[in-house]
Amino acid sequence: MTLFFPDLNVWLALSDVANTHHNAAWRWRNLLSGDDKLIFSRYTQIGLLRLLANSAVMGDQVLKLREAWQVYDRWLEDPCVEFYLEPRGVDSTFRKMTKPLASLPASKAIGDCWLLAFAAGIQATLVTVDRALYGLARKQGHSAVIPS
Repeated sequence: MTLFFPDLNVWLALSDVANTHHNAAWRWRNLLSGDDKLIFSRYTQIGLLRLLANSAVMGDQVLKLREAWQVYDRWLEDPCVEFYLEPRGVDSTFRKMTKPLASLPASKAIGDCWLLAFAAGIQATLVTVDRALYGLARKQGHSAVIPS
């Protein structure tokens, strides 16, 4: 069994047929074996709900929050999808991930570092369409894939 930890952009692409990365995300998803698991964390759960219910992201297809919850609930009905709590010790890993950025202003990279720390803590491969996040993962020695 392999654990895969999709970032927010991948969950959104899998959930929204109008998303630019929808087809690539589903091609990747369909290559997984029945043993493989896709993992939600609290961060990705909240993020998906927020993005699905955000008109700036979803345009005319914006969902009401209850509808966004229904999308999330459908994901949890898939036997390949699970929700994981924060792994023990993730805070120290998160701090290590942010250390190279210590002299920079706060940025999106903080969230990326959290995703990497969580993936490392559960020993999962990070899945992202974000080339900067992919590069950061590889630079820090973590496994990551970009659906294509």
